[in-house]
Amino acid sequence: MQRRKFMTFLAGAAAAMASAARAQQREPVRRVGILQPAAADDHVWQARLAAFHQGLALLGWNVGRNVRIDMRWATTNAAEIRRQAAELVALAPDVILSAGDSTLPALLEATRSVPIVFPVVTDPVGAGYVDSLARPGGNVTGFMSTEYSVSGKWLELLKEIAPTVTRAAVLRDSANPAQTAQFGVIQGVAPSLRIEVSPINMRDAGEIEHAVTGFARAPNGGLIVTAGAAALRYRDLIVTLAARHELPAIYWNSSFVSGGGLISYGPDLLDNYRRAAGYVDRILKGEKPADLPVQAPTKYETVINLKTAKALSLAVPPPLLARADEVLE
Repeated sequence: MQRRKFMTFLAGAAAAMASAARAQQREPVRRVGILQPAAADDHVWQARLAAFHQGLALLGWNVGRNVRIDMRWATTNAAEIRRQAAELVALAPDVILSAGDSTLPALLEATRSVPIVFPVVTDPVGAGYVDSLARPGGNVTGFMSTEYSVSGKWLELLKEIAPTVTRAAVLRDSANPAQTAQFGVIQGVAPSLRIEVSPINMRDAGEIEHAVTGFARAPNGGLIVTAGAAALRYRDLIVTLAARHELPAIYWNSSFVSGGGLISYGPDLLDNYRRAAGYVDRILKGEKPADLPVQAPTKYETVINLKTAKALSLAVPPPLLARADEVLE
């Protein structure tokens, strides 16, 4: 009797295992496209991609088992971004992760039906990507990279860490309406801090170097680098120029500070990429981008490089040090 029960148990277990195996084999593999405006060896973008993968894994999506990733590194060339966007859409993915303002227009030229999630966009309503933050209305939704009010905070922090600054050059991409708006907020704050601000365009490396060099000829200057893909593209050049001309500079992203910049204040974009994985998960499970509200950043961080401060003969105020989320020595 005991042997018969044991054999029955084994047969049932084997049947259950076989059924589970068949179910696993039948589990559909969903397709996620990713378009990044960078080279594949860019460590900043690699870290963001890793955060997205981590978010997917925590939600049960495993590459090779139930999800396939179609990755495209389009560099920063506009024509290449458009080409890669069209190729990605032609693969008919279930959803596309778009890095933001530099890739989203090209994707929207290619499709108005494939769901798209962005982890970083400054002004999705102003850029025309969505109808409103609460009700995006189309095939696009995601997460804002910053809020315009933060732009004024950059000037305040620059004055706090470098009190002698009376002139600030604001590096911006004049073709990006969001960065023009950021400059407007900085202009609004400048009189109360008695700082004169002037824009520097970031069309190419030569323009940046020429303008920063000219600005640095007069004393008491500082730099503000606004949020956008153009700044990341010229990140190493901007940090090098700030050091060469001994200009205190504040940046919107901590990658500048880890690369030798003085101070940054901005959202934790790795967190945005993890949260974007949550929206991709919800879309793969049947929800529509039109019904998923665009969300603002939830985590902002201040990062200070003490080695750079010392090179600039700056004594970082203790209250600012105490507020910093990370201090590099």
